[in-house]
Amino acid sequence: KHCDLLIAADCTAFTAGGFHPELLRGKKLVIACPKLDETEGYLEKLTELIKTSTLASLTVAVMEVPCCSGLYQLAREAVRLSGVKIELEKITIGLGGGVIQRQTEQV
Repeated sequence: KHCDLLIAADCTAFTAGGFHPELLRGKKLVIACPKLDETEGYLEKLTELIKTSTLASLTVAVMEVPCCSGLYQLAREAVRLSGVKIELEKITIGLGGGVIQRQTEQV
């Protein structure tokens, strides 16, 4: 409740050397892999989490690989279905481990 939530592709923590101090500090964490996880039920669970948690902020961290875009789309759809108006930040981690893009949108 009333927290900053980070939804991260599991490989981001291994790739980004500054994952803990730069991305995770002060946030609660949900971690998933849209390519390798069995994602059935993720949309419903994430929608309910967003709907009931009164989030202060929502950030999604993904890698710059095509399979990771599914995690951001999942989070975006969950926000839409929840009916909660919140700013959604997407942080893209490059293959070299650094942040290569940050974008924010009101969903």
